[in-house]
Amino acid sequence: MRKSLSLAAVVTAAAALVAVPGVSSAAPPVKQVQWVTCPADVALPGLECGKLQVPLDYREPEGRQTEIMITRLASRSPEKRKGILLTNPGGPSEGLTFPFVLKALGMPQTVLDAYDIIGMDPRGLGYSSPTTCDLTEEQMAAGSVPPYAVKPSDVRKRADETKKIAEQCLKSSTADTLPYNTTRNIAHDLDSVRAALGEKKASFLGYSYGTYLGSVYATLFPRTSDRVVIDSNLPASGWDVEGGRLMARGVEDTFPDFAKWAAAHPEYGLGATPQQVRAKYFDLAARLDEKPSVEGINGQMFRMGTFAGLYSTTDESFAKLAASWKAFDTGRPQPPQEFPEVPRIQALLAGRLNVICGDSEWPSSVRAYERNVAVDRIRYPMFGAAAANIQPCAFWPKPVEKQVRLSDRGPRNILMVQNERDPATPLAGAHSTRRAFGDRAAMITVDQGGHGAYLIGRNKCANDKVTEYLLGGQRPNDAKCAAESG
Repeated sequence: MRKSLSLAAVVTAAAALVAVPGVSSAAPPVKQVQWVTCPADVALPGLECGKLQVPLDYREPEGRQTEIMITRLASRSPEKRKGILLTNPGGPSEGLTFPFVLKALGMPQTVLDAYDIIGMDPRGLGYSSPTTCDLTEEQMAAGSVPPYAVKPSDVRKRADETKKIAEQCLKSSTADTLPYNTTRNIAHDLDSVRAALGEKKASFLGYSYGTYLGSVYATLFPRTSDRVVIDSNLPASGWDVEGGRLMARGVEDTFPDFAKWAAAHPEYGLGATPQQVRAKYFDLAARLDEKPSVEGINGQMFRMGTFAGLYSTTDESFAKLAASWKAFDTGRPQPPQEFPEVPRIQALLAGRLNVICGDSEWPSSVRAYERNVAVDRIRYPMFGAAAANIQPCAFWPKPVEKQVRLSDRGPRNILMVQNERDPATPLAGAHSTRRAFGDRAAMITVDQGGHGAYLIGRNKCANDKVTEYLLGGQRPNDAKCAAESG
């Protein structure tokens, strides 16, 4: 059972009032960042750590405060420095080490010279006033993406499990902060960081969930947001019930890349054509539903592992996924793999639930999820009965503030980057955000698969366009970057 839990855990590691531009709740007094010694696991070369007190509820700026932690990878070229670049890696997840990660991914030195790169653990996560739901080890191992409903009755079984999780969150020691750990308030925190660092404006780079955060930030603060880059985009409504369902569309969009690769590598024995590889997926899932593997991995976990395996479309990633499939197919043990230890997973999962459940109102009827699963099982047979399955958000209190509606009023400073084939945030969702912003945004669409384009992907056209925008400030028009080899 331990290995099956680890497989689920690696998937975990692997996604207010209607806003009027320029008008938000009363601004809190500007405070200063207190620079402190970094925690041991954040003490990476070049990173400085700081703490900042911000309002728990920005509608009461003088009221109760909460603490957030940030990092700074400072420019070493004062004569080239343009300002600060706020960042978010997605999730919602911890972000303190993300500036270092961006540098390691190959962020051009010209960008590192132009900006102080700022990381932040969003409120409720990591070192920023972490929350808890008192999750058990088994609950934490299940991760954030619902399991595939093999039978219709599995939705009701999952409903019982998610209701228990929601009740734990609402009875936890941090339940009183739960209504305020939302994307709206995290966006306010970003602007508080900008002010505390003494900057008139701030640029932003965010991936996955970070695209919704960046979108809300640009909507609430059009006058103080500078160059905004959002990569691998959620729909305009963020990770709500429909945004979650889109993961099934993403699997259908991205799987053909793996199927084509596997068909071209007969040594794995998964099929001579992409169609045969797709058939093998359903065959293996059904066999593991009937009888789990020697490690205790069942069909639900096989589907989840395949979903995670599509995040990267490199030869190395596809080879690992194909080897795993081959072991399932032949009844042999899984190839040895090292799963990274996820730090502070309790706060990660609890904080994530706070945000996605607090951002929008989810359907409260179990029957609604049963209908969604029945529809998506047919519409997106590979993963639809997972992505549409019920979440703890169904049993969450009504949000204290209405959801932020993205606005097309403001400067034309938003550059979207989007792979055509993305398993978690498919192109269909990006089109939704692009429409919501109108002329404020332009989108670079990249003919490649995987989750993440800028620096994460290998497309020089896309990488160069984003770098040029961050450096020059001249936002390109909508463009398409053709597939590139190598």
